[in-house]
Amino acid sequence: MNNKEISQIFREIADMLEIQGGDFYRVNAYRRAADSIEHHPVALEELWKEGRLREVPRVGEAIAKKIDELLSTGQLGYYEELKEQVPDGVLSLLTIPGVGPKTAKLLHEKLGLASIPEVEHAAREERLRHLPGLRARSEEKILHGIEMLHRLSGRSLLGTALPIAQEIVERLRATSPAENIVPVGSLRRRKPTIGDIDILATTAKPTQVMSAFVKLSQVAEVLLQGDTKSTVILDNGLQVDLRVLSEERFGTLMQYFTGSKEHNVQLRILALDQGLSLSEYGYKKEDGTEITCPTEEEVYETIGLPWIPPEMREARGEIEAARAGKLPQLVTDGDIRGDFHVHTNYSDGVHTIEEMAQAAKAKGYDYILLTDHTRGLGVAGGMTPERVAEQRAEIKWVNEKLAPFRVLAGAEVEIRSNGTLDLPDEVLAEMDLVVAAIHSGLRQEREKITQRMLAAIRNPHVDIIAHPTGRLLGQREEIALDFEAVVREAAKTGTILEINAQPNRLDLDGAHVMRAIQEGVLLSIGTDAHHMDGLGLMPLGVAMARRGWAEAKDIANTMNWEDLKKKVKR
Repeated sequence: MNNKEISQIFREIADMLEIQGGDFYRVNAYRRAADSIEHHPVALEELWKEGRLREVPRVGEAIAKKIDELLSTGQLGYYEELKEQVPDGVLSLLTIPGVGPKTAKLLHEKLGLASIPEVEHAAREERLRHLPGLRARSEEKILHGIEMLHRLSGRSLLGTALPIAQEIVERLRATSPAENIVPVGSLRRRKPTIGDIDILATTAKPTQVMSAFVKLSQVAEVLLQGDTKSTVILDNGLQVDLRVLSEERFGTLMQYFTGSKEHNVQLRILALDQGLSLSEYGYKKEDGTEITCPTEEEVYETIGLPWIPPEMREARGEIEAARAGKLPQLVTDGDIRGDFHVHTNYSDGVHTIEEMAQAAKAKGYDYILLTDHTRGLGVAGGMTPERVAEQRAEIKWVNEKLAPFRVLAGAEVEIRSNGTLDLPDEVLAEMDLVVAAIHSGLRQEREKITQRMLAAIRNPHVDIIAHPTGRLLGQREEIALDFEAVVREAAKTGTILEINAQPNRLDLDGAHVMRAIQEGVLLSIGTDAHHMDGLGLMPLGVAMARRGWAEAKDIANTMNWEDLKKKVKR
C-alpha cells in the first residue's frame, strides 16, 4: 500500500468517528496523522520494514500499531469494525456541501437515508425540516448543496487534473515519437475546474503514439483507438482525448481547442472583417486560397494581433487590448520570491519551521511568511500570545542558520463575528505581516459579513486578507460578501488581498483579481501550505493571477522584503 492509500483509511476512520460523535481531539489526531502520512517523503512501507514508523510526524504509538497491522495483514480490524457500524452511503453524505457528521448521522438514524439521491428525494418532499435541529432553511441549503454537486458532476479541480495531464505528456514524450505535445482546452486556460483532458500532438508515426497512449499505466478503459484520435478513461475516472495532426495545422488546431468559445467567435469575426474565414484547420481567403499556421503566433499575426496568453482568452476585452497594443506582461512562476501563507506544526501544519524554510529555500525563494492559525479557529495548538513569543524565538534561530533566507513572523488571525481579531493589537504590532481570515460564521447576511470584513481591513495591524470570498470549489459557494465594498476599502487602506492557491479554493479567481487590479489593490499569492509539498501549489495561484491579467508589479511577493516593507500599510 502506498502512503496515499494508507492516509485515506485514516481519513475515513476520522469521518466515521465524527459521525458517531467521537471525541474532537481523537478525530483530529487521525486527520492530522493522515495528512502527515500522505505527504511524508519516504514510503511508509519502507519505514515500517526498518522499524521507523514513529519518525513520521503525528504518528504516535497507537497509530503506529494500526499501520503495522495494516501492512502486515493487508487490513485493519478497527477500520472494518467502524465500517460495519457506519454504512458507506452515510459517509457519502459528507460530500454534500453543508452536511456535516452530525447531520449525516441524523439523516441516517431518523430517516434511514444512506445515499445522496435518497437525501435529495426526502428534501424535495420536505421531510428533512421536521428532524430535530433542522428547519426549512436547513433543508433548502442541503438541496442547494446537492444541486452544486450536480453542476460540478463530471468536472475535476484544476489542481487534480493538471499534474495528471503533465504526467501523461511526459510519459508520451519518453515512450512515443510524439512531438509538440500539449494539453489544451479549459486546462490550458487554467480554469479552476475542468471537464475532460484534451491533448494535441504532432507526429509522423500516429499509430505508435496512439499505441503508447492507450497502454499508459493510468488507463482503465479504452473507449476509442484510431489513427488521429483516441479516448481513454483513467483509473480515477477522468476522460482523456488525444488528437494527433499534421505539423502545418498545429497552430490553428491548438488555438481552436484551447478556446474559449467566446474568444474564438470574436477571432472569427475579426478575420471575416479582413476577408478571411478561420476554422480549426486554417484560414481561407475569398478566392479559396488556404493559409495554414504551424504555430499559434501565426494564427494571431495573420489578423494583425500579437499572441494572447491562454489564461486571458475569456472574451473579457483581451482582443481589444491586443489591437491597442496594451496586453499586460503577465506575472510568471519565476517572478515569485516567496510564499505569504505557510503553516507549521505550531498549529495544524505537519512540518517544523526549519523544514518549511529549507523546502522554500530549495525552491529558490527569498522568504516565507509563517501564518499559523490563532486559537479562535479552534485548531489544536492554535497561536496564543505565549506561543507567538515561543515561535518568534525559533524563527530567530532558523533565520540565523539559513541567512540570507528569511522567515517572516506572522499569523493567520481569525476575524471574529463582530469584526475584531483574536490576538491583541500589541502582539500583532510585533509581527512582520498579519494575515486575517474568516473561517466561521460564513452564513451571515450580506451586510453583517461585509461589515465584519471591512472592520478587519481597517485594522492598522492587518496587512493581508486571506481567501476573501470563502469559497470551496464543489463544497461551498462564495460568502454573501459585497466584494465591491471590500475592494474599495482595501484600495483606501492599502490592505493586500490574497490569491489562495489551494486547489479547492483558488480564491480570488480571475474576475475578482481583475477587479482588484482596476482599483489599484495590491495582491499576494499564498499556497496555504500545511506541509512541504504544499509549497508546490504556487503555480495554481499564479495561474489565477494571470487569469485576472496581473503583472508582477501587482503581486506583493514578487518584491524583495525591503521594498515590500515600504508598501505595507503599517
